[in-house]
Amino acid sequence: MTAVTALGLFVAVRLCGGIVLALAARSSGKRPLPLLGYSWDSVWYLRIATHGYDIQKNLAFFPLYPGLVRAVTALTPLDAIAAGLLVSWTASAVAAYGIHRLGVLLYGPAVATALVVLWGVLPHSVVLSMAYTEPLLTAFAAWSLYSVLTGRWVWAGALAALAGLSRPNGCAVTAAVLAGAAHEVWRKRGRGVPHRLWAGAALSPLGWGGYVLWVGLRKGDPLGGYFAVQRRWGSRFDFGQGALRFTEHMMLHRARLVFPMALVIVVVSTVLFVLLILDRVPLPLVVYSGVLLLIALGGAGNGYFQCKPRFLLPAFPLLIVVARALVRTARARPWHATVVAGALAGFSFAYGAFLVVVSRPAL
Repeated sequence: MTAVTALGLFVAVRLCGGIVLALAARSSGKRPLPLLGYSWDSVWYLRIATHGYDIQKNLAFFPLYPGLVRAVTALTPLDAIAAGLLVSWTASAVAAYGIHRLGVLLYGPAVATALVVLWGVLPHSVVLSMAYTEPLLTAFAAWSLYSVLTGRWVWAGALAALAGLSRPNGCAVTAAVLAGAAHEVWRKRGRGVPHRLWAGAALSPLGWGGYVLWVGLRKGDPLGGYFAVQRRWGSRFDFGQGALRFTEHMMLHRARLVFPMALVIVVVSTVLFVLLILDRVPLPLVVYSGVLLLIALGGAGNGYFQCKPRFLLPAFPLLIVVARALVRTARARPWHATVVAGALAGFSFAYGAFLVVVSRPAL
């Protein structure tokens, strides 16, 4: 299957998801585009795009996405909401293409297409249609990882730096580039290592590290200022203690649907990560997925447990094992694979509409 086919299927499933969401919104007396473009975190990003970093609390939000939105509004007649959606939708398509190229490189076109479609029908894939930063991070991550695996080290480092300017967990891309570079140096025993590798490795942390340092300097604490801002949001890294306490509370008391669903997704993601290691995928993909999973598992925050699946949305390599299994099933029992894919898509569309239209906790 070609990249055009894969992208066509990705666009088709996201359009179907959008139609289901629009119908749900209309039935509730709401307008779909404002829901997609101006809900929860997107409100903060679009305010930064319009007014800049005007208060201390919004320093927790990384600058690349609002910067791109501001550029689009300056160059086109679009308002901030439309510009935010345009940036996110474009990034989703670029990410899907990058995921496909990476899949073709490793496992061939059939698995690559399945990987793209599975990413498009995850339970939280509605975020790919919203004015959020996960599509942007995934786009830079996919192409940075592809560059690592094809030896384009300067591109890998530059894209990792941009990923680091997109989201706090963009540091996972830097970790993957550095792991890939270290493995290459070790493999060559330090001999004949190209200068481009060192340049790429040096570039990779500049985005994330630069923004964290800038916030720290603005707060008067270069190394700890950004993390102080995060603590004001109730967000910190506690190695999963907060998540365990919340899980215990959830088991003992009745909880909204989004909380047990988040727990199931996190558990399944952990299992998929173990299978990813056993499947012997390239080290950069393991490191990238592992860092994203570690941040999602170990991060604590008041009222953010339900957001963990969204934080894992860029961890597309976790789907490799599922994509390979789905392709094997499709070749042996096409009808079974069709039923599985249809069920996943249907659940994704319905649950995505529920998250945006009905659910109260922040996505």
